[in-house]
Amino acid sequence: MSYLGENIPKLGFGLMRLPTIGEGPGGAIDLEHTKKMVDLFLERGFKYFDTAYGYSNGESEKAIKAALVERYPRDSFYLATKLPAWSGAKDAEEAKAMFYTSLERTGAGYFDFYLLHNVGATRTAKFDEYGIWDYVLGLKEKGLVKHAGFSFHDSAELLDEILTKHPEMEFVQLQINYADWESGGVQSRACHDVAWNKHHKPVVIMEPVKGGMLSNPADSVKAVFDAGGSGASYSSWAIRFAASLPGVITVLSGMSNIEQMDDNTSYMQDFKPLSDAEQAVIKGAQDALAALPGVPCTGCSYCTPVCPKSIVIPRIFDAMNRELIYGDANAARFGYSWETNFGGKASDCVECGQCQSVCPQKIKIIDTLKIAKEKYENA
Repeated sequence: MSYLGENIPKLGFGLMRLPTIGEGPGGAIDLEHTKKMVDLFLERGFKYFDTAYGYSNGESEKAIKAALVERYPRDSFYLATKLPAWSGAKDAEEAKAMFYTSLERTGAGYFDFYLLHNVGATRTAKFDEYGIWDYVLGLKEKGLVKHAGFSFHDSAELLDEILTKHPEMEFVQLQINYADWESGGVQSRACHDVAWNKHHKPVVIMEPVKGGMLSNPADSVKAVFDAGGSGASYSSWAIRFAASLPGVITVLSGMSNIEQMDDNTSYMQDFKPLSDAEQAVIKGAQDALAALPGVPCTGCSYCTPVCPKSIVIPRIFDAMNRELIYGDANAARFGYSWETNFGGKASDCVECGQCQSVCPQKIKIIDTLKIAKEKYENA
């Protein structure tokens, strides 16, 4: 099914995690490897590429110029990028200049999909203050942008407020995967419901494999998929779950090597939505995840208004679960560092107990925050 007048295959190439030269993160992008991935992606009929002003400190946009824009006709692909008005811009002029920097880096001439990057929390204020909503519409009138939207990591309630205030936005990019479907922190299901069912905005899906964590899930989750009998990769279950949802323009996968590209494109070339039997397997995997010993926070946020230190308690617990449930300590540390940019840290707790008095799940919040402090602030 096409959306916004565009017929886009259900798999998109996310350019956040491109292959690098050398060991470990932070290395230079391996341009020759990236070219091979781009070639295979296009050869198999896929067209949507997603980058951002800040990915790899701007090197992602430069890499896609060399690997894609300079090597293929401009009308043979869709290119999306994003403007982070909250990141480093001192005023409206600097924020608006980010668009032209991206245009120069990519050499694309125009962007098919242009997004306000990571709207939500305190970040939204910068887009408002700098007039970026109207600015992007002006770029569209000039033919420099075909479709305007925004990416979002926050609550369904806030998403509803923003879409109500800005109905001119054509689409929204959301974190959606089977693990976060009922998550109190991410709220995948609720956000999808607000965007598509309430506001009728089609969705681009990001993090369908939860930053790679669902490509190698816990053994109990693997057992559910293995019993499904298809022999498909664990990543394929995650991506097909996301692509089977209604109102989805495309599902982004941040592929980092040719092997991942080969796997993803192989089962998405002739994409078929999950059958009822396959949906039952996904439900079994969700149940297996829920049984793992994480912090049982539902994200109701009853605790946050009563906290005198504005500690982002549900978001801290969501970060902790990246290690407790998925065994990914690095993702937990990164998540903790990121989330506490927007509120108090675990170490700010004064042990007043007001949070515990209102928690429906009866979580020992004070003790759990102490654990978070020791693990993620002193690492």
